[in-house]
Amino acid sequence: MGRLSFVMAILLMASAVSLVTSRYQARQLFIELDRGQSQTHQLDNEWRQLQLDRAELARNARVDRTARDVLKMISISPDRTIYLNQAPATGQAGGAQ
Repeated sequence: MGRLSFVMAILLMASAVSLVTSRYQARQLFIELDRGQSQTHQLDNEWRQLQLDRAELARNARVDRTARDVLKMISISPDRTIYLNQAPATGQAGGAQ
């Protein structure tokens, strides 16, 4: 009877240790999940901000202003435009004989 009680006590202790270990691992996994969700939320916010920044940088008015101010570009005008007329090709390469 004493031996059976001893074995049962050992099994009870092993079960208790196993329960504590599994609860600890569950808590650790929950903390990791929460961190992952927080990082996902943060990255989503950064992505939205980058999309807004990209839209702002690609606006026509901003591109035009940057071209004029930084690159010193000017709008085209008919008096400054040069047209090139190319003569039509007279021969055909490898054509019919």
